[in-house]
Formats: sequence, C-alpha cells, structure tokens
Amino acid sequence: MPAPFEVLTPEALALLRAVARAGSFAAAARDQGLVPSAVTYRIRQIEDALDVLLFDRSSRQARLTPAGAELLREGARLLAEIDAVANRVKRVATGWESQLTIAVDTVISSSVVMELVQAFYEPRPVTRLRLRDESLSGTLEALTSGQADLALGVALEPSTASGVQSRLLGDMPFVFAVAPHHPLAGLPEPLSDELLQQHRAIAVADSVQRGTALTLGLLAGQDVLTVPTMRSKLDAQLRGLGAGFVPEAMARPYLETGRLVRKETQRGGRVVRISCAWRTSSSPGRGLQWWLGQLESAATRRALIEQHRMPQ
Repeated sequence: MPAPFEVLTPEALALLRAVARAGSFAAAARDQGLVPSAVTYRIRQIEDALDVLLFDRSSRQARLTPAGAELLREGARLLAEIDAVANRVKRVATGWESQLTIAVDTVISSSVVMELVQAFYEPRPVTRLRLRDESLSGTLEALTSGQADLALGVALEPSTASGVQSRLLGDMPFVFAVAPHHPLAGLPEPLSDELLQQHRAIAVADSVQRGTALTLGLLAGQDVLTVPTMRSKLDAQLRGLGAGFVPEAMARPYLETGRLVRKETQRGGRVVRISCAWRTSSSPGRGLQWWLGQLESAATRRALIEQHRMPQ
C-alpha cells in the first residue's frame, strides 16, 4: 500500500478537485482527457493510503464526504503554497515574480486600478498579474493567508497582522442613500433606527474564508439583501431594492443627478480609514516594488478611493 506522501501529489490533488467540481468520475475523466477507470483508480489510491472514503458513491453523483471536503480544502492550500514557492524561486532568479496577486476591495476604484495595470504592462514585465475582488475582512485575510501579495482597500487595522506593512490611502466617508422612489426618500430626517429597521438593508458580503464575517450598519431583525460587491450594492439601491451606507465618492454622480437621495440618520455619518497592505519581505520582487512605488504618490492613493466613474 502506498504511503500518503507518495499519493498526495499536486496532480492527485488537482484530480480530486476536478471530480468534486464535475460531480462524477466520468465527467472529470472527460475534462481531464482520461478514461473513467484511470480516475477511479487514482482516487482509490488516495483513499487506500489515507484509509478514508473521500467520495460517497451511493448515488450517481460523486459527493465529497467530510474527510474528502477537508482534504480538498487543505489540498487547495498546499497547491497555493507550491505556487508560492515557484514564485519565490522565479523571483530569486530574475527579480520579477512569475505572478503577482492583488486583492482589491470592492470600495476601491476599479478604473484607477485598471489604469495602473495598463501602466504596469507598458514595459512588458515577465510578471503575470492576477486581480481578485475582496470585501471587508476578506481583503486583509487574502494577504495574511498568502493568497495575495498586495491588498488595496483594507478597512481593518493592518498593523495588527504579523508580517504585514501598510500605508494609509485615506479616509473614505460613507453616506446613507436611497432611490428617490424608495419609501424612506420622502420621510423627515434624521431617520431613526426604529424606522430603518422596518426597511430592507443592502449589505456587502464579507469575503473572509476563515473566521467570523464582519457586518456593518445592520440592525437586529432587519431584512437584508446580501450582495457580493459594493458596486452591486449601489446598483441594488439605485433600483430601490433597499437602503444603506455607500462610499460618498461612488454615490456622488447619482446624488448629483437625483438618481439617489442622501438621508441623514440618527446614528450619523461614517468615515472609514482605508489602507493598502503587503507582506514584509527582505527582498520584494520587482513587480511588487513597482506597485509600492506607485502608491507612494498621494494623488494615486487619493484616486483609488475617490475617482469612481459612472458606467456608460
């Protein structure tokens, strides 16, 4: 019987993920260009080495057992670490990272980020860029867990995280806003918590994978529509689906045209300190150095939190 270290290869972990995603051994075999018996044999090898059952085969679907789900989670972490090692080796050899991953909180201006990406690519560096949307505590977690090299839009205090450096981007004021046809639009101000509780709130989901998700501005017992990004939150509020606090810079064009109405609440306004953060390293790659160089500019930092453009 093979030992666990002999069967838990990157290829085997990738095959496990393929079966879980496809929902059957046959579908995974087609995706991987293999015959079904080869997939079944390789998964059985892992099960025999670990002495566990990874998939429930009692139905036509290949469903992960709790043990299989845990291996899939840990396998994803191991694969990410392998990629990180390869990245570090490449950086040592050339000075450029093979890949630089940037976690971008959804309160950050996507257009300014894309302008920076365009400028980064002009010298044609060897580094591939990967951008990932994050929100709330998930933005910092992507960095501290090793899934990102740089985080833009950290709303938590990054200095409390071990091995992380940060720089303040600026203060981001939030305003409470509703569509002009929303029931709250015509009511006298300031709006009380008791009144707000009677109406649906729009909330951005925390993208944190481990630990407790963060929620802001919600009242106990309040109906909530949860959306994945701040841009989708703004869209929902423009449609009158609910109310909530949004960054003033994102809401400004809609407030000026009357598509949103700003309302004062008894709890007052909200200002959030927004930072960028990166993991400390004795020899940061040239790609990360380039981004940190851009972030030394006060104008760039200000643009990332203020220059939001209305979609055409």
